[in-house]
Amino acid sequence: MRQGAAYSVKKLVEYDALRRRLWILGQRCHHGATGSVVAATAFLVLLSDQAPVATPHVGARPVLALTAAGGALMMAHDWKDRSIWFERGRGSQL
Repeated sequence: MRQGAAYSVKKLVEYDALRRRLWILGQRCHHGATGSVVAATAFLVLLSDQAPVATPHVGARPVLALTAAGGALMMAHDWKDRSIWFERGRGSQL
């Protein structure tokens, strides 16, 4: 099996069913990294006060707050791997 820098991206999306890992363009997707992006985006939209209208009955602010909380939960779930969330390429994550 090829290691780290020798690995070339040939697939857009790759799933390792044995280890239950997802790779997009050679970059591993972690719950924590995804959660940090989701939470930060929802938080920034809340701060910008440009919240889109979700539905007439449900305000956008509670939906965005729940989205930010969901992102925070994803980060908490994967906290033990935080040192490799944004590690480039396959690196040590084979």
